[in-house]
Amino acid sequence: MKTVTTALLLGTAAVALAQGTTFLTIGSGATTGVYFPVATGMAKLINDSGSGVRANARSTGGSVFNVNALGTGELDAAIAQNDIVYYAYRGTGIQAFQGKANNKLRTMAVLYPEVLHVIARRDAGINSIADLRGKRVVIGDLGSGTEQTARQVLEAYGLSFDDLGQALRVSPAQGITLMQDKRADALFYTVGVGASAISQIAQTVDVKVVPVGGNQASALIKKYPFYVRYNIPARSYKGVGATVPSVAVQATLVTTTGVSEDAVYRAMKAAFDNEAELKGLHPSLATNFSYDKAVKGLPAPLHPGAAKFFREKGVSVR
Repeated sequence: MKTVTTALLLGTAAVALAQGTTFLTIGSGATTGVYFPVATGMAKLINDSGSGVRANARSTGGSVFNVNALGTGELDAAIAQNDIVYYAYRGTGIQAFQGKANNKLRTMAVLYPEVLHVIARRDAGINSIADLRGKRVVIGDLGSGTEQTARQVLEAYGLSFDDLGQALRVSPAQGITLMQDKRADALFYTVGVGASAISQIAQTVDVKVVPVGGNQASALIKKYPFYVRYNIPARSYKGVGATVPSVAVQATLVTTTGVSEDAVYRAMKAAFDNEAELKGLHPSLATNFSYDKAVKGLPAPLHPGAAKFFREKGVSVR
């Protein structure tokens, strides 16, 4: 958290309007995903509220980058997968956090399910996750939540990144280009249903959504309980004519103990007070967000400022 006077805000053309304004930099993800429009929309709600809090949304490499940047103070708040936050808070799970628990992480709200999309070119002969062996597969940006999800899902099918023909660590935008140019056979992306990146691929390439279900999904959920089953509805994307089983984690808005209770409360009041306005930011919020769900399955303790907001909304919180 930073207190600024009349100064040019780094990375924006905005100027703090009054002394004592609290400024929050919110980490999101790739511009083609759901994090970015949600974070941008929240920042606008905060800036339009006259609450004394100013915010901007910054495009980043994704969940792992975001929680690391929260730890260094580069970000004040961020959207991240609940599994990644869980690992970072406890200093376990993946190498980036091993032995480096960040017990200052705090949850502001659980937002919506992030569904694993495995998109394959129809001409690549991929009908199941097992068929990815020897294929050129986009596994997400280095340090993204998608990369971690891809590793765990492949593991459930007895595969690793070494079993792929190529494990392509690129951004979603680069992944689209690789799929369009036939330089990638499939793409992993953990993102809200309706993400522009998936829609863009489906509009320009003949693709199918590869299912994640059955015993493999059961084994995945048993080992990693932050996953849930999720069916991608028919007609979510061009060419997807039937419901496709998959799994999901949860997109979560997080911050740290370094941001004051008052600042978080005012930011929550500005962005979350009008539930209809919040849900209007993206279909993933419109169909999934509620105040009650926002405090369920927290990967790190609820920030006191967020707890104050939810109590005012009549939600039972610890």
